[in-house]
Amino acid sequence: MIRIFIVDDHLMVLEGIRSLLIHEKDVRFDGYAMNAQACLEYFIRNTADVILMDINLPDMSGLDLCREIRTRYPGIRVLGLSTFNQGSFISRMMEHGASGYILKNAGRDELLHAIREVHAGRTYLSEEAGRTLEQTREQHANIPALTRREREVLELIAGGMTNPEIAGKLFVSPSTVDSHRKNLLAKLNAKNTASLIRFAIENRMLKEDQL
Repeated sequence: MIRIFIVDDHLMVLEGIRSLLIHEKDVRFDGYAMNAQACLEYFIRNTADVILMDINLPDMSGLDLCREIRTRYPGIRVLGLSTFNQGSFISRMMEHGASGYILKNAGRDELLHAIREVHAGRTYLSEEAGRTLEQTREQHANIPALTRREREVLELIAGGMTNPEIAGKLFVSPSTVDSHRKNLLAKLNAKNTASLIRFAIENRMLKEDQL
């Protein structure tokens, strides 16, 4: 019997998954939490075989919760369950200890297959997630190298600082910062600051505490 626990802050998702699993002979729905804190409190006195875990939680990122669960309870498998089909989220969830990643638009058969696969100690990625991850890796392999100063400027831009503020922080002139900004836009083929930051996030060019 595979004991399932779900972490998601949407009741419709919880009820939907429960209804999909309720008649399966080898799967048992043991409970749920709507935030990370409730999940951690549950596992102080209880356990499960597989946790279906959303990335977007109200009190803690599912990425961090996944790492915390895997550190405390290495025998519990985590299956990422999300609407996010971006390579950066998928790869980070796996790096934080998840055994698989499936999108919320998955059907009953795929969900059950994913649960059984990760419970058996194997890795499962939905077809869409796997394709996205592969595309992201190929894209990441072709990212131009940035200088140390360009990386510093990129991190400060992502932090919301203006050119004059960055200039003061790095003890350079605003025109120098503007030059670095233009170089970043050109190197990363970004049209504006918003697309520059989005590209940097998707390709994991920023430190985790900046996201």
